[in-house]
Amino acid sequence: MTEPAETTLRRWPVVSTIVVLAAVAVMIALGVWQLQRKAEKEALIALYERNMAMSSLVTYPKLPPVADAFLFRKSSVVCLEPTRWDPRGGTDRTGKTGIRMIADCRTGAEGPGVLVDVGIADDFKPPQWKGGTVQGTIVPGPEQPSMIERLTGKAVPARAMLVADAPVAGLRASEVPSGADVPNNHLAYAVQWFIFAAAALIIYILAVRRRLQR
Repeated sequence: MTEPAETTLRRWPVVSTIVVLAAVAVMIALGVWQLQRKAEKEALIALYERNMAMSSLVTYPKLPPVADAFLFRKSSVVCLEPTRWDPRGGTDRTGKTGIRMIADCRTGAEGPGVLVDVGIADDFKPPQWKGGTVQGTIVPGPEQPSMIERLTGKAVPARAMLVADAPVAGLRASEVPSGADVPNNHLAYAVQWFIFAAAALIIYILAVRRRLQR
């Protein structure tokens, strides 16, 4: 015998339904946000590619945050003295791996100085380089804030770095990153959120249907 509609409504889990629908709405909103971020990232990559096509020099942005209009542009700095070396893994322009020699350079009596990638070495021993004028490409520095730091508001603005066009003596020229290297996974993230929302809704509907049939 079929239950009256009033009895069915009485058995309907109202609170659980509200919670699930709210969660589904949040997941859909996150998916839409990722689609918006995808369009923004595509525009940013296009800007970087235009920057790389420019041959004129721009003033090196010594203070962070670095505007996107400066990234992947050509610039020149005067390194008065390397105050610290930060060796990191990297590749040269032929694809051979090695140790990227990054110098934190003093440019005056005060100020944060500049980061300069002077080339690829075969070991961790810094080159015998005392500084000088370096021309190259402005790229994001190696120490970028994490996603957690950004979300919690604790992110420190990242410094830029200049990748030298010509390596210092004894090193190989470092590979120069490009705008195409900037990750753009927002479409995949959006699809994931939409799938999560659909799955949550389907699972909940099946669970409620099973409950009402008892």
